[in-house]
Amino acid sequence: MLANAAQYELSQSGDRLTVHASGRWTVETAPNCDGHLSGDVADLDYKHVDYDLTKVEELDTAGAYLLARAIRLGREPAHSWAVAAGSDGQRLLMNVAAEATLGKAPPKERQWYDTLSRIGEATMHFWTETVETLAFLGQFFVVLLRCIRHPSKFRWKSIIALIEKVGLDAAPIVMVLSFFIGAVIAYMGANLLASFGASVFMVDLVGFSILRELAVIITAILLAGRSDSAFTAQIGAMKMRQEIDAMTVMGLDKFEVLVVPRALACLVAMPILTFLAMMSGLFGGMLVAWTGAADVSPSLFLARLNDVVDINNFWVGMVKTPFFGLIIAIIGCRQGLAVTGSVESLGERVTKSVVQAIFAVIFVNAIFALIFYQLGV
Repeated sequence: MLANAAQYELSQSGDRLTVHASGRWTVETAPNCDGHLSGDVADLDYKHVDYDLTKVEELDTAGAYLLARAIRLGREPAHSWAVAAGSDGQRLLMNVAAEATLGKAPPKERQWYDTLSRIGEATMHFWTETVETLAFLGQFFVVLLRCIRHPSKFRWKSIIALIEKVGLDAAPIVMVLSFFIGAVIAYMGANLLASFGASVFMVDLVGFSILRELAVIITAILLAGRSDSAFTAQIGAMKMRQEIDAMTVMGLDKFEVLVVPRALACLVAMPILTFLAMMSGLFGGMLVAWTGAADVSPSLFLARLNDVVDINNFWVGMVKTPFFGLIIAIIGCRQGLAVTGSVESLGERVTKSVVQAIFAVIFVNAIFALIFYQLGV
């Protein structure tokens, strides 16, 4: 017998057959087990096959095909199977061998049809996600109104703790990033306008861009990447550990316990972070204007900012912050509650949460821009 030859053990629980393989399942060593394996499973009655490949030292296509013979055999074909334990490479080989054993034809590539099909599936998925998010938003407002009627339902300790995590802990990174963005805009504006002898107009550029758009957009994107992903991961982990089911059994409303505190925390933290981002961005622009090529003193910068940049630009940026905060929190919580029992689902939902939040923020910001344009603000 060859060293480390292919070996196996069978165990059955109900209609599930488990094949414990070990050794080297290759074209040189595996054929000795083919007849034995076929004979051992021929008289067994099972509908599902699990493969335990943790002790397999080597596996090639021939060995995978021989192991897949168990899927076909039995009193009825056992079309249901899974690799309960094994590496990704082993799963790939077993998947190919199982398709060959069950007689599945390889998929045909139809370039135009498949492209249109994927576009259609993506469109339907986008529509479904939009409808479910709007439904989730409506359910949130119903619960929020119920909590407003009965203030004792608000979990103030959770809300304050979340405001600290979402707002206070994120303030340094928001301010630093806004500072550098303001400095970059001032530097680029000074260099561009210097050729026209109008470097002082760089103050207008910094003021309008920071107050109206950049401060709020940068804050929202950072909040989506930082807090939105955390909401999805936290709630998704609770869903995987069945803590949310336990809360439901205890009579607790998951919206009151999980969604409302996070939404209110983002609702409060977003305007504060945006204000800090605005001040930091303006300070970065003023510092570059003073020390850079523009040679604009802080007093001149502030005087020009006060004369040219109307206070309405500040409120245009601040008005959008509650909407952005609510959107980010709702999307993060909804994706967290949509997590299933697998780690892959958790990672997928976290990714979707961040992408959808950033997309929604930019989309809503474009709507606000059109509204303010029509209002002449």
